[in-house]
Amino acid sequence: MNKKTIFILACPILLLLMSLKTAFIPVQGKLPLTDSLKRPTKFGFGRTATAQEIAAWDIDVRPDGKGLPAGQGDVKRGKLLYAVKCAACHGVDGTEKPGVKLPGAALVGDTSANSRSKTIGNYWPYATTLFDYMRRAMPYNLPGSLSNDEVYSLTAYLLSANKIIKEDMVIDAKNLYKVVMPAKKLFIMDDRKGGPEVK
Repeated sequence: MNKKTIFILACPILLLLMSLKTAFIPVQGKLPLTDSLKRPTKFGFGRTATAQEIAAWDIDVRPDGKGLPAGQGDVKRGKLLYAVKCAACHGVDGTEKPGVKLPGAALVGDTSANSRSKTIGNYWPYATTLFDYMRRAMPYNLPGSLSNDEVYSLTAYLLSANKIIKEDMVIDAKNLYKVVMPAKKLFIMDDRKGGPEVK
């Protein structure tokens, strides 16, 4: 029997022995499932955040429009902003061309749930959360850098490109929450009680 054959026969035996070793680790050797360490009440660093600091981070916008800031935007300005800050990832018109994979998701669809790509037009339940997401996360290379007016304008452009609002509509905190998205009917509220609720 040559060395190669011995090696091939020995491998399965070694693997079997290794698996048996891990299968019979004494229970005493396992770590406890709960944290039994005593920890100090304070670690001696950091400080309590001020009300202003908390307010700066508290920027969530609800589906009913609560949290929308002052400002406004229109489709024309949004289209210009889109060309400068969004087109590099989402394409010139926000649609994905056959055979071309965008680095960012397609944003413009046909507002029908049967469309292949999930877009703002066919898979976004609330217009206000579109604003919220863009303000937090866009543009990709500089998230949080857009002014409120810029986000309102981009929101207006994308809603118009998806044929959800008219081109001459000006978007602000008073009317954005009233825009009914085509995909809203595809989502249901979680009404579970007493279990793993997701609100």
